[in-house]
Amino acid sequence: MEQMNDALGMLDLLALPGFCVKDKKIVKMNPLAASRQIPMGADITELLLTGSEEYEEFQDGCLYLTLELAGQPWGASVTRIGDYHVFLLEAEHERTELQALALAARELREPLSGIMTTADRLFPVAVQNDPALREQISLLNRGLFRMLRIIGNMSDAGRIPAPSLHQETLDIAAFLSEIFEKAQALVRHTQIRLTYEGPREPVFCLVNGEQLERAVLNILSNAVKFTPKEGLIEAKLVRRNKKLYLSVRDNGSGIPENLRGSVYTRYLRQPTLEDGRFGIGLGLAIVRSTASQHGGTVLIDHPDGQGTRVTMTMAITQNKDSLVRSPVLHVDYAGGRDRGLIELSDCLPNGVYDTKKVN
Repeated sequence: MEQMNDALGMLDLLALPGFCVKDKKIVKMNPLAASRQIPMGADITELLLTGSEEYEEFQDGCLYLTLELAGQPWGASVTRIGDYHVFLLEAEHERTELQALALAARELREPLSGIMTTADRLFPVAVQNDPALREQISLLNRGLFRMLRIIGNMSDAGRIPAPSLHQETLDIAAFLSEIFEKAQALVRHTQIRLTYEGPREPVFCLVNGEQLERAVLNILSNAVKFTPKEGLIEAKLVRRNKKLYLSVRDNGSGIPENLRGSVYTRYLRQPTLEDGRFGIGLGLAIVRSTASQHGGTVLIDHPDGQGTRVTMTMAITQNKDSLVRSPVLHVDYAGGRDRGLIELSDCLPNGVYDTKKVN
């Protein structure tokens, strides 16, 4: 009873639409959720657009899935309080905020591109003989790559929840193996060990390769930021029937208890949150959108109470009319620059951005 009172009492204090589920039935909702015309007593499984299997197995952590309400898809995070599941829906104003960020990104991209091009021309190979200057150039390059990453995240987040475009059939096993192989070489510079295990046999699936790559590297970037030196990050891809499960687990400090229930709704970092590792939350918005648009979910949990594990699922969909591509990444959203250096710029040391390496 106390657990129920805690869950129900919390709903009325939230600024997001929310409702409580017990035994798969909606038993309580706050006024914001009621305005979405969610029927009291409805079977939650009938409202799930993605995540039916994942919800059945959900025990702990914070799960992001997609509901269909009044014919429209809505993202929702799910946490557990005793025998009850608390669902928090996206607020309508969040989409407007993300679109505003995308407009700002469009204005910033052109001048940044000009600065990066000018910087490339200003630093000829001859200056590589000056260690002090090389150090300053590396610092500048990393800063520019971080700005490019932020602007890219702002731009992509503004397209949420637009449908994924340019999907094609890829061998996901080979595709992800290549991404992690390149990432291992970069992460090694942080004195953190990254391992990856995946299927040996091909797994062909209809995906947006560019979007999937960015989501995977965003997950990895977060793991590196929260893992201490000499730590370990373990990535694994598993196929279960018609679903793929990609998990990335670190042995770092984990997400603070008071932030775990709101990780999927933290688009803008609170000014009082001094820990810069949390960024502005747009990377996770891209991860959850990628999972949703590929028929899957995202689960953040803390196995054995240590570190953090992020598991992104995807439905294995195939289309005989789609084009089968090689595992080599062919969409260059990075303007000719190394995608790993861009997406991991928040966690790699300055020395990785030496002019010889980024040009």
